[in-house]
Amino acid sequence: MAPNKGRAYFALVGYHFNPDEITGILGLQPTTTNDAGVNSSLDKPVISSWEFSTQTITSASQDLDIYKLIDDDILKKIEPAKQKIIDVCKSHNLSPRIGVVLTLSIDRHETSPDVGFGARVIKFCSEIGAFINVDYELSERI
Repeated sequence: MAPNKGRAYFALVGYHFNPDEITGILGLQPTTTNDAGVNSSLDKPVISSWEFSTQTITSASQDLDIYKLIDDDILKKIEPAKQKIIDVCKSHNLSPRIGVVLTLSIDRHETSPDVGFGARVIKFCSEIGAFINVDYELSERI
């Protein structure tokens, strides 16, 4: 059977912005960007995004600790840029979010990872006005 997999991310999402400009302002190198909205017309707005993500962790290779992924691998790295994140969200009308993407095993012997957010993460999200997303799907049979 397929093992559990997961990753955590911080993203800025909005219309008509250039992710490269956000990278320069924040001084953080994103793992993924989408600049689709940069050249879209105002009558058909398209979303752009800037994302800082962990690698996808497979529970067979490591313990899938969602708390650690968010706290150690995301928050500790973006927290120093908190005021810049707040400022860029206001100046570019961006929506910040912290999220988790999980692919859960259908193997009854595989335990499901705990998904939660500590006080530090919740406080940070509150201070920057961020959403919290948890996306999950079930793995396919092998």
